[in-house]
Order: sequence, then C-alpha cells, then structure tokens
Amino acid sequence: MKLMVGLGNPGAKYAANRHNIGFMAVERIAEDHGFSPWRKGFQGQVSEGRLGSEKVALLKPDTFMNLSGQSVGEAMRFWKMAPADVIVFHDELDLAPGKLRLKTGGGHAGHNGLRSIHAHIGEEYDRVRMGIGHPGHKDRVAGYVLSDFAKAEADWLDDVLRGISDGARSLAAGEGAKFLNAVALRVSPSRPSTGTGRPANPPPTATPAPAEDTRTPMQKLMERFK
Repeated sequence: MKLMVGLGNPGAKYAANRHNIGFMAVERIAEDHGFSPWRKGFQGQVSEGRLGSEKVALLKPDTFMNLSGQSVGEAMRFWKMAPADVIVFHDELDLAPGKLRLKTGGGHAGHNGLRSIHAHIGEEYDRVRMGIGHPGHKDRVAGYVLSDFAKAEADWLDDVLRGISDGARSLAAGEGAKFLNAVALRVSPSRPSTGTGRPANPPPTATPAPAEDTRTPMQKLMERFK
C-alpha cells in the first residue's frame, strides 16, 4: 500500500495558492481515478482507491503546512507503513513553473512542510517536487507562495496536474521514469516532423506578369472607337 500526501493549507482562503499545488495534485488523482469521497481522518482529509494493482490512500493534512508531519505520521502508523511507502507532492521554488522532479531522501531545503515530515518520519520518503518558480528575492517568498496562481499560469498548471494523473499508476508502482514521461507528454507534447506533410501556411502562388502591349498608338486609338 502507498500513501500519497499533498501538501498545502486547509480552507477556501488558501485553495488556489501556489503553496497548495500539492493538494491540487492529489485532488486530481482522486477525481480522475475514481477514489472514494474525501473523509476526515489522521488530522486531515483522506481518500482511498487503487492505482493499477496498488492500493493507495491520498492524504491532505488539515494541520496547516508547518505541522504536516503530525498527519503523515499518524496515517503511517495506522497502516503500518515504512517511509519508503510515502510519496509527498509539494511546491518547489527552485524549479521553474511547469517543471517537475522526483527525489528520494535528502534535506528539506527549508520547506516547512517537509521539515515537519522529516521530524515525524525521517527523510527516506519520496517527493514529487512541483516547480512554481521563485519571486526573485527571499524577502518576497512568503507572500509569493501564499498568493494565488495567476490566470496566465492556468494552462501550464492544468498540463502538470493532468500529467501527474496520467502517470499516477506508474508512480504507485515505483516506475519513476514512466511517471516523469507521462508528465512530459502533457507539458511538452511531441510535435510532427517538419520534413513531412504539407506546410501549415503554404507560400502564395505567384501572379504571372501581364503580357507586354505591342500595339501602336494608332491601333490603341482605333480600339477605343470600335
């Protein structure tokens, strides 16, 4: 069994924040793969279902970001899981918007949600790092992550979430490369070769030049009075 955790802050006020992209990821998986309705549990919201042959629980902690580890630790103990069974989706300032990386173990890089999870279950769990970009200066980070995604970001955000849903079965099965490929196909779809097929905008056909008029002035004058 796997536990997929989306990080974010509970409540409508935060629903569209960049910091809540982890919530958005598990919500898309639940919706697209026919998981059970969300219910209260483990200091959060839980939805259960299957991804391929793997039984999976999705978790959105209600503890607010800084205390996410309390919820994750409680769920792990209930299902008797190891850290290796846990996959956490979270926002990543150090990746450009629309970029995504997989990581196992390592530090929390200052992310408060990961810091809390480290404190409760250790660091040997998987993370799906979802790029949201950086505001440019560390003093602007808090306001940036707690602000909503802009309308101009809707397309890439939807592509990433669709890609995560497409690759969810592979992620649950431990096939990281296939998962990343599914996301890439949504974010950067392949394009047809430029060497075959008709061009989208064929060059206009040249208009032939008019034939030279070889009539004499007298002939031209006579033509006018015919």
